[in-house]
Amino acid sequence: MGYATLMVHVSLSSSNDAVLRVAATLAEQFKAHVIGVAACRPIQISYGDGYASGDLLAAQQTEIENDMKAAEASFRTALEGKASGLEWRSAVSFEPLAGFATAQARAADLVVTGPSRGGSPFNASASVDIGDLVMSVGRPVLVVPPNIEALELNHAMLGWKESRETRRVATDALPLLKKAARVTVVEIVPEDGLASAQDRLQDVAGWFKRHGIAAEPLAVVAGRDDAAQLDAIAQENQVDLLVAGAYGHNRLREWMLGGVTYDLLLQPSLCSLLSH
Repeated sequence: MGYATLMVHVSLSSSNDAVLRVAATLAEQFKAHVIGVAACRPIQISYGDGYASGDLLAAQQTEIENDMKAAEASFRTALEGKASGLEWRSAVSFEPLAGFATAQARAADLVVTGPSRGGSPFNASASVDIGDLVMSVGRPVLVVPPNIEALELNHAMLGWKESRETRRVATDALPLLKKAARVTVVEIVPEDGLASAQDRLQDVAGWFKRHGIAAEPLAVVAGRDDAAQLDAIAQENQVDLLVAGAYGHNRLREWMLGGVTYDLLLQPSLCSLLSH
């Protein structure tokens, strides 16, 4: 079991160095084919009569073309010789940019991207909403913080929750967890739920064992903030990779993400593998 095809989302509004470093490492480890994707939305410029200057539109088009060429060049430079094959796909669209990446993910097993970052409305290369991507893509998404030098996989941790999303991400993460030197499955529960949690985690550890993974169960009494507590446990145990289900629900047509998911998308301190 492995990832035969990786899809790397290359941002046009922030640095991709960490994402490309991690993608290159994974491509080598899994002998994977890699698809690079990038998308941007032109600035909609209008005047009182509803028309924009031809020179202004031409300048914007040139800027977009240069940004796309630079993104493709950085992708190919970082991945050349690391992957079994390379592809590049890009688009300019007025539609939500996560939609383009989501469509391309039909050809991939794993999506690698950076965290969500607010884009300036004056930047012709708008940021992709990574929350939208995670919720719609139907593939596991590896979110790589900009300060990460490498994904070492000395210690991986699965944040367990009795839910469909967690069961799915546990399966999606198997290829990475098989490469981890140590795996911990942690569940944060109220004090009166510790016994039930320990039973659940023994089941999960047994399931991992049958997949050749020695996982350590860890039930922890909940504090006030699950996201902060999970991050503290990860930091204390020198975790390299956090695996978690992505939670959300559709309210007024906007994804309202759970607190843990929100923090992992916007303020990740370590690489996080998410599935919805």
